[in-house]
Amino acid sequence: MKTKRILFGVLLSIGLFAASCSSDDNDGETIVPIQGKYNLSQTGTIIDGKEVLIDAPQNQAGCSRDYLDLRLSNAAVIGDYDGSDCALTETTGTYVRSHNDLTLTIGALSSTSDIMNLTNKELKIKNKTTGVITVYTR
Repeated sequence: MKTKRILFGVLLSIGLFAASCSSDDNDGETIVPIQGKYNLSQTGTIIDGKEVLIDAPQNQAGCSRDYLDLRLSNAAVIGDYDGSDCALTETTGTYVRSHNDLTLTIGALSSTSDIMNLTNKELKIKNKTTGVITVYTR
C-alpha cells in the first residue's frame, strides 16, 4: 500500500510539473533581445506558398555588407556602403518592438514588419505592406 501511495505521489508530481511548464504566455514571441548590429544577408518574398530568398542585391560588390544597428536607446542606424570607394552612409531613426512587430521610422517614413525569426544569429522580418522578406545576420 505504501508503494502505491509513493507511486501515485510521483505521478501526480510529474503531471503537475508538466502542466506548469506548458504555459504559452508569450504566444510565439521570442525572448531573444532584438538589440544589436545585423548585416544585410538576403531578401525575397513568398511565391506559391514558398519562401524565395536571394543574396541581397543592395550589398555593393567588394564592400562590407549593409547593416541595421538596433540600439538600446531605440535608435536605429542603417548603414549603406556604396560606390567604388565603398563610402559608408549612415541614416538614423528610431525603432519600436511590440510583441512580434518591428516598426522602423526614418525621417517621415515608417514601416512595420513581422518578426519571422529572431535568434542570436539571425533577424528575419517581413514587411507588412510589401511582403518583402529581409534576412539579417549577426
